[in-house]
Amino acid sequence: MAILLADSGATKCEWCLAESKERTNTVFTQGISPYFFNEEKTIALLQQELLPQLPGHTEITEIHYYGTGMRNPANVNMVKQSLRSVFKDAELEVSDDMLSAARALNGHNPGLACNLGTGSFVVYYDGKGIAKQAPGIGYILGDEGSGAYLGKKVLQYFLYNTFDEELRSLFDSRYNTTAVDILENVYRKPLANRYLASFCLFLSENRGHYMIENIIEDGLNDFFFTHLCKFTESWTLPIHFVGGVSFAFRDVIKELCNSYEFELGNILKNPMEGLIQYHVQ
Repeated sequence: MAILLADSGATKCEWCLAESKERTNTVFTQGISPYFFNEEKTIALLQQELLPQLPGHTEITEIHYYGTGMRNPANVNMVKQSLRSVFKDAELEVSDDMLSAARALNGHNPGLACNLGTGSFVVYYDGKGIAKQAPGIGYILGDEGSGAYLGKKVLQYFLYNTFDEELRSLFDSRYNTTAVDILENVYRKPLANRYLASFCLFLSENRGHYMIENIIEDGLNDFFFTHLCKFTESWTLPIHFVGGVSFAFRDVIKELCNSYEFELGNILKNPMEGLIQYHVQ
């Protein structure tokens, strides 16, 4: 008997086959984006990419799938039908990335769960489910503190010629791009949020420079001020973080929590570790 856990973004899906907390097998496939995958294509991915990596798949009794786009009931149904076609006898749960973060970070306890990755969100989890969430308005209008938000700041400094000579030289050698290329990728090509987020790496690679530190601190403070300060629970419950941005800049998050007098909880790079603790006995 085993449990299969899935944490899927648009480009990559992490799967964990767990017989116990100590006996796990983690594999990766393409991400299952319901906006690009239909049921037929999803079934093909499961059969061709996932099953060959899971020799013990016939013993799976439960599947807990968390993924992008799962706030839309039609997408949930599509993924459920696909999983049912491949894992006919398993008990299925299909949920979104908000519940994934909440369970991974809080377990069965109340608290706030923040995700700072390509995008960003914060929810209040009452120990059983999501009781409150900040409005999500996407990377163009919102996603404060996210990789896309911070990457956009990097590009603004570059395009407005705000970087000093040292950073300008580092940026040019790192990316070898032009204003024309940047505007083309942002305004005309698809997946501009991922393109913007790719420039967040420039921040982690050049820590210590005052301009870099200002971008990081200001961008993360925008998340704290815009979202966390609107939750009364922020001053009474622990605040947990997950995501690549959270993990990379955890020192700044700790400083901001101290400044706002928040109790900092866990900081995870991805939710799978916490999901194993939540689901597996």
